[in-house]
Amino acid sequence: MAVKAEYLWVDGTQPTAKLRSKTKILADGAEPPIWGFDGSSTNQAPGDKSDCVLQPVFVCPDPIRGGSNILVLCEVELIDGTPHPTNTRAPLRAVAEKFADQEAIFGIEQEYTFFKDGRPLGFPVGGGYPAPQGGYYCGVGADEVFGREIVEEHMDACLAAGLNLSGINAEVMPGQWEFQIGPVAAPQVADELWVARWLLYRIAEDHGVSATLDPKPVKGDWNGAGAHTNFSTKAMRENYDAIIAAAEALGKKRQEHVDGYGAGIDQRLTGLHETAPWTEYSYGVSDRGASVRIPWQVERDGKGYIEDRRPNANVDPYVVTRLLIDTICTELA
Repeated sequence: MAVKAEYLWVDGTQPTAKLRSKTKILADGAEPPIWGFDGSSTNQAPGDKSDCVLQPVFVCPDPIRGGSNILVLCEVELIDGTPHPTNTRAPLRAVAEKFADQEAIFGIEQEYTFFKDGRPLGFPVGGGYPAPQGGYYCGVGADEVFGREIVEEHMDACLAAGLNLSGINAEVMPGQWEFQIGPVAAPQVADELWVARWLLYRIAEDHGVSATLDPKPVKGDWNGAGAHTNFSTKAMRENYDAIIAAAEALGKKRQEHVDGYGAGIDQRLTGLHETAPWTEYSYGVSDRGASVRIPWQVERDGKGYIEDRRPNANVDPYVVTRLLIDTICTELA
């Protein structure tokens, strides 16, 4: 019996990489082999040296095609087997292995916005704006919630694929939603987020809707879209001193993190709409206007995790997880 293996990879588009995929037919039970693609068509190679290699790193059931069909997430390599310059997973692997004894885990909150016919889903046809923000967040009813059928289908697909999806909710702007992956260690949490993104795009495609990770999909008095990243190490899960040390460490490398947290971050981190200004760093308990939030339960319990609220929706999860591990685990070592 033939198996359809959908190979997924991250391309070289700048400033924000895109997902690409294509199908390979395998014999049932066969291990997905390395494969190739035309890097000159994905911003990853010149035309006269166009061959790039797909190295499978994460395989899961394909909930769209069903049966024995699979999704195969790949790292991109050069033909000599070394990581391609656009491969951000390889440096994450190295950092995660270096600090493996600290047992870092993540939960990533992926916000996104549905668009149809050039406008956010739920915005008036023909132009103009809906009612101001207020009732849309975790709302219910056809006048406040838009795209739920796609969200439910995506949730079921993620669960059928075996991803560590931990929840969904409607967000602050019409047509804006969120799903969460975790708690999971790196690089798996980032692998699963890329697969979940691909499933979202693919399912929305069937509904004639696009899902965008634009960090500021509508200018003006509307919330942007982020990828709040929750992080802890073994030490942080055991004592509060490590929580404070982690929050302080992030302040020492403010610019490095901001630079790696997604294109257009200055448009979203303005100091308004539950954000801290991108030019400043702050942390606080239960403070959604801070760069880093310490949940109130963490202060009460004297242990737990922190939430970095700065990453954009369009952040590369391989980059944000690498930066958090490197900065905080170096401090806690």
